[in-house]
Amino acid sequence: MDTILDFLGNIAWWGWILIILAIIALRDIFQRKHTIRHNFPIVGNLRYIFESIGPEMRQYFVANNREELPFNRIERGWVYASSKKENNYEGFGTDRDIYAHQHIFINNAMMPYKIDDNHPNAKDKCFLPCAKVIGTYHKRKRPYRPASVINVSAMSFGSLSAKAIDSLNRGVKIAGAYHNTGEGGLSPYHSNGGDVVFHFGTGYFGVRAADGGFSMEKMVKLVEDNPFIRAIEVKLSQGAKPGKGGVLPGAKITPEIAKIRGVEVGKDVLSPPTHKAFSNVPEMVDFIEEIAEATGLPVGIKAAIGKLDQWEELADIMLKTGKGPDFITVDGGEGGTGAAPPSFADHVSLPWVYGFSDLYRLFQEKGLSEHIVFIGSGKLGFPAKAAMAFSMGVDCINVAREAMMSIGCIQAQICHTNRCPAGVATQSKWLQKGIDVPLKSERLAQYFRTFKKEFVEITHAAGYEHPCQFKMSDIEINLNDNKISTELDKTYCYEKTPVPFNGMQELYDCQYLGGKNKAEMEKAHA
Repeated sequence: MDTILDFLGNIAWWGWILIILAIIALRDIFQRKHTIRHNFPIVGNLRYIFESIGPEMRQYFVANNREELPFNRIERGWVYASSKKENNYEGFGTDRDIYAHQHIFINNAMMPYKIDDNHPNAKDKCFLPCAKVIGTYHKRKRPYRPASVINVSAMSFGSLSAKAIDSLNRGVKIAGAYHNTGEGGLSPYHSNGGDVVFHFGTGYFGVRAADGGFSMEKMVKLVEDNPFIRAIEVKLSQGAKPGKGGVLPGAKITPEIAKIRGVEVGKDVLSPPTHKAFSNVPEMVDFIEEIAEATGLPVGIKAAIGKLDQWEELADIMLKTGKGPDFITVDGGEGGTGAAPPSFADHVSLPWVYGFSDLYRLFQEKGLSEHIVFIGSGKLGFPAKAAMAFSMGVDCINVAREAMMSIGCIQAQICHTNRCPAGVATQSKWLQKGIDVPLKSERLAQYFRTFKKEFVEITHAAGYEHPCQFKMSDIEINLNDNKISTELDKTYCYEKTPVPFNGMQELYDCQYLGGKNKAEMEKAHA
């Protein structure tokens, strides 16, 4: 033994390197899984190393400020700076190609809108509630006016980490916004006092019966036990993978997740592509009305848009019966915080501007557009894009990835691997430890405050008091070289239905206003 140890001890450092390389070469030669490593021992491994760090290399060293997708460096930088209350201005003019296809122009007024000393925005520059009340047209028992036009979109606990959900929920409470639960059920991390929109899909998690169907009894109890739930959203489809179900592997179902979702520990759970509770449009309308009657809450639907025949059937039923959803959340095909097959993420369902314009025009032609609250979701978390969306008929926007970035997401694009380095989209306890919940919740709130402040300023620059007053003719986009830009009403062939609006003070005084109550708001800005 001593002889062997002496021999090993006399090997030079470079000798150890040669031994290690020889072992790697032998391993490469005798494996059959990777042709490159077999044919080019040792050197072939560099190919896989460079491939693994390729996204990071391109993000930090190769791509320019405006080149990356889904969010470029300038967009991410604006969210990061806004959430940290840092300088989010640009110097020396824009570096964006303002002649590029689909570039947005907002037509400013000669004289901006002027607020007086008693105006709500003089007291709070970030005060910007929804101009419509959800549920009044159908006379729901508990109508709801979102206190913020920007809110957190559907991202469930399980897809996001506990600390991420906790941060988002505490942040919306500070900002006076609402938090959509996503389809994973209502968790303790959604229950910090902020307004909540309870969302469920075909798995009925949180309101799931023993047979995997929908339980009205559980829904009623959930609403009674959690008065901060202000509305209910039924997911028909989502932008990343419309018409596709999913499987939650049993290995990911912890006792905590099982309790929240109403499933068994360690057993695979299927979310089918279609609902058990209804199979056609009339049955869906009846289902919506039953939930609204049993809970007293407004009920809406969420969907990515493709074919319009069933949407037209829905509009006809609503016109004939006066029943149906109180709000419609339109998701764009470019959306998606979870995992999806590329064939779905890249090709199934329309981008937001095309899908929303088709749907809005359909309901407008039926005379229903003023009775529905339209919520937009799909990369709209920037003031200029929001102005475009409001000019097209949106009443609120939901943001997902922008909200994730405000609490630390770095767009690593490995959400589907459970290895999110920022601890946002992972169930790893170690990776979550990097999230400081009080700090991140304040950053989400600050991003919302900055967004609303800049959105109000853009609105005033256009000569309006509230974004609901934007017209499609106020926004132009670049189309082609023959007509470099044109107004949205000419592009999408409709003019938005005017939203009834009698001043910001009326919204401030509304009894259905969500978020912080009026006493808290006045105290905060005294």
